Amino acid sequence: QMQLVESGGGLVQPGGSLNLSCAASKSISNRYSMGWYRQAPGKQREMVAIDYTGGSLTYADSVKGRFTISRDDAKNMVYLQMNSLKPEDTAVYYCNVRHLYLDANFWGQGTQVVVSS
Repeated sequence: QMQLVESGGGLVQPGGSLNLSCAASKSISNRYSMGWYRQAPGKQREMVAIDYTGGSLTYADSVKGRFTISRDDAKNMVYLQMNSLKPEDTAVYYCNVRHLYLDANFWGQGTQVVVSS
């Protein structure tokens, strides 16, 4: 079983930046996608960004140009750099690791991001 631990959330003013980190307890290889999802109060969880390995990335339209996902397989880490934050980015952000070929899907416990003045 893989454990994921997110960090880096907090309170930030509109226009500010945050960098989220997610540490995996086991080795991450190019057989796993790593991604970030978020869930705002009263809304369903939605995809924010996914790194499928090999340079294949996808972003939600709402964050394109503002957020950047990156991963470091040697350190078993995935990051989400969030710039130009907006109040509508307020949510709990979850790290996700998914095996590309097997039925294995893991979630972190979430980290809260609040964008408010």
